[in-house]
Amino acid sequence: MEFVDYHALLTLYADYASVVDNGDWDRWPDFFTDDCIYKVQPRENHERGLPLATLSFESKAMLRDRIYGIRETLFHDPYYQRHIVGAPLVRSADGERIVSEANYAVLRTKPDQLTDVLNAGRYLDTVVRTPDGLRFASRLCIFDSEMIPNSLIYPI
Repeated sequence: MEFVDYHALLTLYADYASVVDNGDWDRWPDFFTDDCIYKVQPRENHERGLPLATLSFESKAMLRDRIYGIRETLFHDPYYQRHIVGAPLVRSADGERIVSEANYAVLRTKPDQLTDVLNAGRYLDTVVRTPDGLRFASRLCIFDSEMIPNSLIYPI
């Protein structure tokens, strides 16, 4: 893999974290291809090949629907997110596709409480080259704990 491609991958990961941390929801779907897969899934289910996921979307249109839900229909205590993402490990790469993974931790801060760990795990990604730059064809957020808070509102 060329350095320029790895730098583009690092930029994709950093920009993604910045957008979700800043609640720039209109931009979140733009990180994905039209026919993308986005899942938030417990590690146990992933490792056993079980399909049950906490969140599972199969297109950019479904991601946009989630954003509508966040803004218009979901009622929850407001909170801030902060992603800490490790450097991506490239598992394979060719001219058009990169398969990579990276560890992540998402911290949650409610305005009147101490910060806590919302979610931790690893991203398993398939990234493709598009005319608009690198985009996620698939992003699996595999979280380590079998337990999550009673609601998972924002993207991981």
